[in-house]
Amino acid sequence: MRQRTETPEAVYIHIPFCTNKCHYCDFNSYVLKGQPVHEYLDALEREMEATASAVPPGVIRTVFVGGGTPTVLTPEQMERFLASVRAYFPNLAPDYEFTMEANPGTTDAEKLQAMREGGVNRLSFGVQSFDSGLLHAIGRIHSVDDVYRSIDNARAAGFANVSIDLIFGLPNQTLQQMSDTLDKALELKLPHHSIYSLKVEENTLFHTLYERGELPLPKEEDEVAMFHLIMDRMRSAGYEQYEISNFAKPGFESKHNTVYWRNESYYGLGAGAHGYVKGRRHVNVKGIQPYIDATKAGLPVLDQEEVAEREAMEDFMMVGLRLLRGVDRADFEAQFGRGLDETFGNTIERLAKQGLLEATPVGYRLTRNGILLGNEVFGAFLEAQPAT
Repeated sequence: MRQRTETPEAVYIHIPFCTNKCHYCDFNSYVLKGQPVHEYLDALEREMEATASAVPPGVIRTVFVGGGTPTVLTPEQMERFLASVRAYFPNLAPDYEFTMEANPGTTDAEKLQAMREGGVNRLSFGVQSFDSGLLHAIGRIHSVDDVYRSIDNARAAGFANVSIDLIFGLPNQTLQQMSDTLDKALELKLPHHSIYSLKVEENTLFHTLYERGELPLPKEEDEVAMFHLIMDRMRSAGYEQYEISNFAKPGFESKHNTVYWRNESYYGLGAGAHGYVKGRRHVNVKGIQPYIDATKAGLPVLDQEEVAEREAMEDFMMVGLRLLRGVDRADFEAQFGRGLDETFGNTIERLAKQGLLEATPVGYRLTRNGILLGNEVFGAFLEAQPAT
C-alpha cells in the first residue's frame, strides 16, 4: 500500500464542555459546572506542543473547534485558547477556514470579538429546530429568540460565513413542523446548512427511552418525506447539496469536513479527539482529568493503529461517496496504486444495477435513490472482497 505520508493541513480541536447534556448526544462532552477548564486548556497546550514537535505542521488550510460547546469558554479563556492555537499552528493558508461550533445564547459581543481577533472566520450554530416544543423535547436549553439574537450578534461582529445545524426525524416531529423550520432557516439567508437525520445512539437518554418503547419516532415513510422536502426546498433556494447532509451556496462548502470526506490526514487534539496522521489513526484519552494527566507524560493517545490497505480502500469509498460529486478513479489510483474498477468493480456494478450508483466522467456517485439509502451503499463496500 502507498501510505499516506503527507503532513496534515487540517486541525481538529475538542472542547468537551457543555451547559447541559442533550437527550440525543453521545459526543465526548461534560456539563461545564465544576470542571477544571483552565487545567484543560493547559493540557491542550501541552498536547499542541508535543504534536507540533512530533509532526511539525506546515501550511494549515482548516481548523475546526468542536465539542461539547466551545463557546461556553469565557472571553478570557477563549482569547488564551486561540493564542495557543496560533502559537503552535502559525502558518495559516491565505484562504484558511477556521470554524468554531457554537450554541445559540452562548456568543455575546465580547466573546465574538475575541474569536474574530483569534482567527476564527466561520461559525457553526447548533440550532436543531425552530420549533420551541421540539427544542424542549430533545433537551436543548436555547430558545428560538436565542437563535436570532446569536446570528445578529455574529453578523454585527463581522462573521459572514455562518452555518446552522438542523435535525429531522425527531420524536413526534411532523412534516409540517419540518417545513416551518425550513421556512425560518431560509429566511436567515445563511450560506450553509447542515441537516441531519436523528440517530439514536447508545449511552443517551433517547436510547434508554427507545429500548423501553417510549420514544415516539416518526414513521419511516414520514422521515423519507422530510428528507425529500429538505432536498427540494434547499435546491429551490439556490443551495447545492454537496454532501448527503450538507447544503451550501457556491463557495461556502465546509473545507474542513471535506478533508474527512476525501479521507485526507488531519491532526486531532483534545479529550477523546480522533486524528489521522502519516497513515495512522488515533483516539485520545476521553475523560477530562485522565486526559489532563496523560498530557503530563506525553501525547495523550488512548489507542492508535496503522490503517490496513483494505480498510483504507473501504474508507475511501464510504466517505468519498458521501460527497454528491462522488469518488474519482484518479484519486483512488494515486492513493493505492491500483484501479478503482478492478478493485471494487463487482460491487459497483451491482449497486448500479440497483439504481444506487451511477457513473460520472471521472468515477462514480450516488443516485438520488442512493442518497436515501446511503448506509446500504456504504455497507456494500465493507462486505466487498477487494481484488488482491
